[in-house]
Amino acid sequence: MAMADFYFDEIIKVVKIDNQAVYDKVSRINATSEENGYYLELDVHSELYPMRPKEKYRMLISNTLHMDGSAVAGYFPEGEPKSLAEKFEYVMHGLLYKMAESQEKTDGNDDVKVKVFISFGGLQLMLRGDPLMMRKFKVDQKMFLLLRKI
Repeated sequence: MAMADFYFDEIIKVVKIDNQAVYDKVSRINATSEENGYYLELDVHSELYPMRPKEKYRMLISNTLHMDGSAVAGYFPEGEPKSLAEKFEYVMHGLLYKMAESQEKTDGNDDVKVKVFISFGGLQLMLRGDPLMMRKFKVDQKMFLLLRKI
């Protein structure tokens, strides 16, 4: 039995929140990952899922919600495999619409990073990380983003 293939599975720490960023009831979260040096900006419906600075969350990005990695149909019939969504508090579904390279100055070195942009019905994610860590991402992929407070 195959396992779901995660594109991103990290503990993130909220660094800053901008409540004026996009729409009413939407906060733009700035966060960093604990392990692999990712930086992200994520729009979250703050009334449905309030996030606070210094809090930590497990964040997962996957192309499916099925534990076995199978594609998601529009419904979950009785007796179907359990959904990843059951283990998380906040789930969004969107489309990866853009990837770009960026040069970053860190410790005097020029580091190339890859930025991935995913739109969840107007709410945006910008995820920046090491090119090797970002190689699974492809433009026009449908993606699920899942969050759970730790």
